[in-house]
Amino acid sequence: MKPLEKLLKKPGSHLPARPAAPPGQVPGPGSLPAPRRQSLSRPAASPEEPPGPAGPVPGGEGRWLELRPPEVPLRSPEEPSPGGDRDRDRERDREPPSPEPPPAARCCCGCGCAPAAPAPPERLLTALLDRLPAAEHGKGCGAESLLDDIVLTHSLFLPTERFLQQLHQHFVLAAGSPPRWEEGAGLQRKRAVLAVLLHFLETYKGLLQEEESAGKVIKELYLLIMKDTSLYHDLEDEILKLHQLVETVELKVADETPPPNKQVKPLFRHFRRIDSCLQTRVAFRGSDEIFCRVYLPDHSYVTIRSRLSASVQDILASVTEKLQYSEEQSTREDALILVTMASSGEKAVLQPSEECVFTTLGINSHLFACTRDTFDSLVPLPEEIQVVPGDTEIHRVEPEDVANHLTAFHWELFRCIHELEFVDYVFHGERGRRETANLELLLQRCSEVQHWVGTELLLCEGLGKRAHLLKKLIKIAAICKQNQDMLSFYAIVIGLNNAAVSRLRLTWEKLPGKFKNLFRKFENLTDPCRNHKTYREVLAKMKPPLIPFVPLILKDLTFLHEGSKTLLDGLVNVEKLHCIAEKVRTVRKYRSRPLCLELEASPAQLQTKAYVRQLRVIDNQNLLFELSYKLEPGSQ
Repeated sequence: MKPLEKLLKKPGSHLPARPAAPPGQVPGPGSLPAPRRQSLSRPAASPEEPPGPAGPVPGGEGRWLELRPPEVPLRSPEEPSPGGDRDRDRERDREPPSPEPPPAARCCCGCGCAPAAPAPPERLLTALLDRLPAAEHGKGCGAESLLDDIVLTHSLFLPTERFLQQLHQHFVLAAGSPPRWEEGAGLQRKRAVLAVLLHFLETYKGLLQEEESAGKVIKELYLLIMKDTSLYHDLEDEILKLHQLVETVELKVADETPPPNKQVKPLFRHFRRIDSCLQTRVAFRGSDEIFCRVYLPDHSYVTIRSRLSASVQDILASVTEKLQYSEEQSTREDALILVTMASSGEKAVLQPSEECVFTTLGINSHLFACTRDTFDSLVPLPEEIQVVPGDTEIHRVEPEDVANHLTAFHWELFRCIHELEFVDYVFHGERGRRETANLELLLQRCSEVQHWVGTELLLCEGLGKRAHLLKKLIKIAAICKQNQDMLSFYAIVIGLNNAAVSRLRLTWEKLPGKFKNLFRKFENLTDPCRNHKTYREVLAKMKPPLIPFVPLILKDLTFLHEGSKTLLDGLVNVEKLHCIAEKVRTVRKYRSRPLCLELEASPAQLQTKAYVRQLRVIDNQNLLFELSYKLEPGSQ
């Protein structure tokens, strides 16, 4: 198990015990990734915590998601919990809930308008469209919050294509203006449809380029709206904004001519080229093409060009073509299989239907293509198991430079993550498939920084120099915290608490008392007790821009996901959707202002930048313990 996964699963504290078993008896966590999204998307709550919410939803004024047994009716987001005599009688007699909200019910802004009630998936959009016209006149201010909630989470109960088709149908229906509608109701409904579509496009943006069927529906709806510009002059501003958004998104339709080849994007760690790592990181999409090496049992390799979202079957087809395997050979028993190989020697066969395998590889894991007969003979690449102690760049640079470059790089990675990737990462089993490459790359980077801390310390052979490096790493953590880069801060503290590092008694004893006390404060801040209470309090006082400890956001979303049902008796749990959207909106808030760090462009700074962005780490825990016992054999 990786250190990052341990943090989210460990019951009491993430800090390892100081005593450690001999190298041969330590069950190393290995570096081979667990099955896709198994651990981080399902972290367990600490047993010492009472069964309850993951914490107050930021911006939700202290509201909590209540866990209800399946037989308890759903409530709207702001409706008070059942508990009064009237509610108990209603539950006992199984009476349907009253269509009117109780007197205490309030919308999220407290204006007194009725909160959205649970509804079937097909009718929730209708309820939203009914509310939006009132919001324009200041009579339904809760509609904007409901609009954002539904746009962010609609995929949990309604596929994107179906959601857009319903919008299309509502616009067509409004054009006919049914007799039962009041005068002007058709125009109001069109305005409401346009408002939802605009908010949808602003939220999803580049993600829509991956959904051809959704793009086709949007273009059809766009053409219908454009026909109405001459009839409804009140819509001119919205129409202009819609036109700009459609052009910006560059929607892809299946029957259109495919766009010219895009520039191939390098994934970090696949090729350690200075010119690649110094470039500003950009967001990855499933259709992007990358270069990747696939190794053979003799450690030779072929370089293939593949889509990021390519399936294992597609990758093997490219490898087979490169190796000039005949079609007859590829259908026989000696057909190639794709294997992930970690530096620790752990390996796993990937299934042909698996997708996006490039972003799920471990830090020092590689793809191997082999036959089933040669599977047992696979061994890690020599450079992954041979360690040469010695000084690295970190001994020659100032802590401020390392910390600032860490923050700058992690901000780039954090900015690349679409806010909807957080929902898709946790709820992928409940919704349609969409890639979460940018989020997965940031999680990999978090684990990489943790292993980097241990690697640098355990490759430093001199006791005095090692104690000085330990002091420097604590300084780097302090500066990252000052930069409001809590991701780097957390990763460094966890790395310093790696059992192979924490057992170095002589090294820790040489650390000045000032830094020992500072590190104790850092341990208290990262302590997961009481659901990371200390960290949450510190984070709440920070103002954007800031980089949160992203795995904790995923833990909170997982609690919301597993703590209550999305659909119950055919009704959508609106309260759950609101809590999920509130958590996602915190990500939006953290990135609401740009990060301003003054970094020089001198050759020395560029060298530091390259070092920080292409860390070489040892992720094999058994190997780290071997190095630790060589440095201080008698430490207990």
